[in-house]
Amino acid sequence: MFSVEQAKSKILDGMASVAEIEEVVTLYSYGRILASDIRSSIQVPPLDNSQMDGYAVRCEDFTCENQVFRVSDRIQAGHMSGTLKAGTCARIYTGAPIPKGADAVIPQEEVEVLETGEVRFTKMPIQGNWIRKAGSDIQNGDVVAHKGTRITPAMMGVIASIGVSSVLVYKPIRVALFFTGDELSMPGEELVPGGIYNSNRFVLRGLLHGIGCDVVDYGNIPDTFERTLEAFTKASRNADLILTSGGMSVGDADFIKTAVESLGKIDMWRVAVKPGKPVAKGMVKGVPFIGLPGNPVSGLVTFLLFAQPLILKLSGRTDFEVKSYQLPLAFDWEGGSRREFIRVKRNEKGELECFRSQNSAVLTSCLWADGLADIPARASLRKGDSVTYVPFLEFCK
Repeated sequence: MFSVEQAKSKILDGMASVAEIEEVVTLYSYGRILASDIRSSIQVPPLDNSQMDGYAVRCEDFTCENQVFRVSDRIQAGHMSGTLKAGTCARIYTGAPIPKGADAVIPQEEVEVLETGEVRFTKMPIQGNWIRKAGSDIQNGDVVAHKGTRITPAMMGVIASIGVSSVLVYKPIRVALFFTGDELSMPGEELVPGGIYNSNRFVLRGLLHGIGCDVVDYGNIPDTFERTLEAFTKASRNADLILTSGGMSVGDADFIKTAVESLGKIDMWRVAVKPGKPVAKGMVKGVPFIGLPGNPVSGLVTFLLFAQPLILKLSGRTDFEVKSYQLPLAFDWEGGSRREFIRVKRNEKGELECFRSQNSAVLTSCLWADGLADIPARASLRKGDSVTYVPFLEFCK
């Protein structure tokens, strides 16, 4: 069996983006993956401007506190002004350009407005106070967003702030998805004797849509070699990746491995991980293939660990590794022969609580949990020991 690291390496090695490029309006670019760097052709802010509602002043005009000045100008955001006259001040609003000659802004809370319309400053100004300098956020020529990154709301705002109205992004890749198992039924259908509802279909479709894929869903495939072969042949014609669930073991009704080998090759089969030992990577008529186990938790966990990084790489993403943290356990744990990723949840003390059952068929454990704890093989852990923790939210970014 491959180790987790060996499996990830085997899955990712030699893989590169297969996504086509298109141009989209920046306003509707959320969640897309940039296909080129975004470089600014301007500085932001374009001019020195006020951080506060207040009064623009010349520090050299001040000799003491409580000086009285005449207001010679009124400047609003989006309106230019001339030069500030010596011995006067200008009423200024947040975002308004600083008039020539002014070198500080005094907030209106520190100003007394007199009946004559003049103002008295209760504090001495400090040069540069409350002024946003031109280019203090972005300089002309700065790269503000990098190729291969997912566009977030904050990134959309930064791109808009430099006047870029459209961006080049990767088109979503097409993932062909199907499931094996005569026991599977869809919600709304009557269960066959000994049957179960296909929860994996809903989990995997949700995960694929969550990371921006176009899903070609072939549904449930009967447990025969001929139908499995037919599904792979059809999927290979119009997909960038083929993803399957179930049929990955060595039983008489498991045909995924033999079907793939008849149409291409298997590069990897079985990983020393729990849940999810039967994970495969291969090629089907030149199309990458990932086979996941059929148990619900195994399918979800192995998708996050192995399938998602490959999908993100094929989609053009450069940041496909998730972040992890060291957190203490609130329970004891004796590790088995394989590395385990158990379902856990942080408590109010920042410790990791363990779900009551780690059986790979208990999908409610993933609804209860907020992440996975990485437990080394044969580890003997006690309450308070630190382990590597990966929040589910990190997988969804």
